[in-house]
Amino acid sequence: MRRGPIFYGWIVVAVTAVVVLVTAGVRSAPGAFILSMTTEPGWSTASVSFAAAAGLIVFGLSGPLSGWLMARIGIRSVVVLSLLVTGGALLATSLVREIWQLVLLFGLLSGLGTGLVASVLGPTVATRWFVRDRGLVTGILGASTSTGQLIFFPVLTALAVTAGWRVGAIVLGGLALVLIVPVLLWVRNDPADVGTRPRGVTEGAIAPTRPSDPGVMRGAVRTSDFWFLAGTFFVCGATSNGLVGQHFIPHAVDHGFTAVAASTALAVMGFFNFVGTIASGWLTDRWDPRKLLLIYYGFRGVSLLFLPFIHDTVSIGAFAILFGLDYIATVPPTVALVADRFGRHNVGIIYGWVFAAHMFGAAIAAWVAGIVRENVGDYAAAFVAAGWIAIVAGFAALAIRRPVAGGPVAVASTETGAA
Repeated sequence: MRRGPIFYGWIVVAVTAVVVLVTAGVRSAPGAFILSMTTEPGWSTASVSFAAAAGLIVFGLSGPLSGWLMARIGIRSVVVLSLLVTGGALLATSLVREIWQLVLLFGLLSGLGTGLVASVLGPTVATRWFVRDRGLVTGILGASTSTGQLIFFPVLTALAVTAGWRVGAIVLGGLALVLIVPVLLWVRNDPADVGTRPRGVTEGAIAPTRPSDPGVMRGAVRTSDFWFLAGTFFVCGATSNGLVGQHFIPHAVDHGFTAVAASTALAVMGFFNFVGTIASGWLTDRWDPRKLLLIYYGFRGVSLLFLPFIHDTVSIGAFAILFGLDYIATVPPTVALVADRFGRHNVGIIYGWVFAAHMFGAAIAAWVAGIVRENVGDYAAAFVAAGWIAIVAGFAALAIRRPVAGGPVAVASTETGAA
């Protein structure tokens, strides 16, 4: 067995973290580019928001596809495919002149490319390479999303303001294509490829990983718990990625802030998102995840209700910190509830579709908020409505059932039996 001074899985984690970071930068681009894009002839806020919404829908639906592809062609091949599609789509986007071209390339194609590595890559790497430190690795790769936002939002906004959004698209596309080189050099599909075992595993220490249950989704969709999970995560996507992620900068500009100042506040939000997500993972191991979701969604709802009344630098900075702590803090308790309710061996499939609901919510909110801005003149109604919906989602999370400790995990319903 090949041994070295460092476990090879950490090298795979490092490259994966950079890929996820750049992917987050691509997904943050619509929010950073929206003001610059609306200066194009015939491109309104609503039409640009529709392109962003189309990308978010494909982004979400690519999660289940990614899991299926990784099982068949391997992690490295899927990541290379993702970077090729993403890079090509962004470079082509820099040349578009019509809104339908923007929807096709910047929306659908880049959404597909980034979606292939967004929700499934991190958990797959953590599961295949680590038994010990698996939670730490999951946290690192999840936090890379926040770091990507932290780095790219101010940079892309500054590029859009000074050089135009097309230059920003070229920069992102080039980064995606350059990353193919380290992926080909250092990413491996499985520890066996480098003659080792997952970290923390000794010879014969664990049984083979249990495969997902046949027809697990057919059973899951017949339970109310799946729909409560998908519904609350739908609201999560709508109130975070869809509304704040896509429209925070133009909303702040409407309230007298510069685009660069607004992007800096959004970057601060990304930093505290990093802190909040790790803290949420720690709390999820110790508290009832349903109660955490009630707190998170309730806090988020109150924050959104106050956002339309913020006009000064101190207040918007405070909002960025507080909302950032809660931005994707909902992910650890949602994943834990999926595992508790449907079994850990089914998390990849069930959570893939719950995540798809998250991105559907983001897409709808991104589009509707743009329409509200076009027809009403500001975003106030969109933020207030989102605030109340988030509060309702918090109480809905309490309705999700958890199996009794030591008891069977119901995959479908009490009538169909347990996993």
